[in-house]
Amino acid sequence: MARLALLLAVMLGACANGPLVARWSAPPISSPAYESHPMFDPQTGDLYFVRGAPDFSAWRLMLSACHGHRFAAPQPPPFAAEGATEADPFFTTDGRTLYFISSRPYSRAPQNNLDIWRVTRGSNGVWSAPEHLPAPINSEGQEWYPRLAADGWLYFGSSRPGGHGRTDIYRGKPDGVGGWRVENLGDAINTAGDEYEADFSADGRDMLLMGDGDLYTSHLRGGHWSAREKLGAEVNTQAMEVGGLLSSDARAFFFSRDSGDPALSGEIYLHGRAYNFPPRCNR
Repeated sequence: MARLALLLAVMLGACANGPLVARWSAPPISSPAYESHPMFDPQTGDLYFVRGAPDFSAWRLMLSACHGHRFAAPQPPPFAAEGATEADPFFTTDGRTLYFISSRPYSRAPQNNLDIWRVTRGSNGVWSAPEHLPAPINSEGQEWYPRLAADGWLYFGSSRPGGHGRTDIYRGKPDGVGGWRVENLGDAINTAGDEYEADFSADGRDMLLMGDGDLYTSHLRGGHWSAREKLGAEVNTQAMEVGGLLSSDARAFFFSRDSGDPALSGEIYLHGRAYNFPPRCNR
């Protein structure tokens, strides 16, 4: 209970120092485009993120290499597909596998919807060819924001038929016979609106999720996720808040919102403080 109370105090800004929200992104990450969805490479300290048009469209994956205690000018990662919409990077804890979403084709027919893909990194540091995840992880709908949690479930958003709303958060796990078992997280998390992004603490007990452009928390209790709780006004504004990245101890997180500055568009913000978060560029 003490851990949960501390978590809520920090996330809701009810600590002695008051609300702890500040714009984090700066050149060369920040630009007139919309920057969002940061993810740090556990092996190199490099920063992967999404850069889109100022109206939060036309997303591309970007890589800002960590060199000399600072991030270099962003470039597309080597596995990026030219002309495709791509977003939502996520590293496994060992840094050997990266999940992302892409509109690239995966068969002879052109692919227009977003599906989940992954790449693996060899001992030589070279990325493999991207692998398209099979059904029922991917569907005829849009898939979003893959996150592999500590319990082995792959969480993701989807607009597939049969959910509670326009998009819902699902999770999938290999079924042991070559397929996948997929389930909806249920009405404690999903509503008639849009839920499609969820990130987790290192132990898998705390969730930071996006619903209809606002950020919420939920907590794993007795094997079930608690009813989601909306974060306060220091985080949620009239702008859209997306792309949450939770620290391992759930005491701080990144998110993105429109800065309100026409010269900057969307920017990455940091809320709270946590040990060794965000990771430092120290290679």
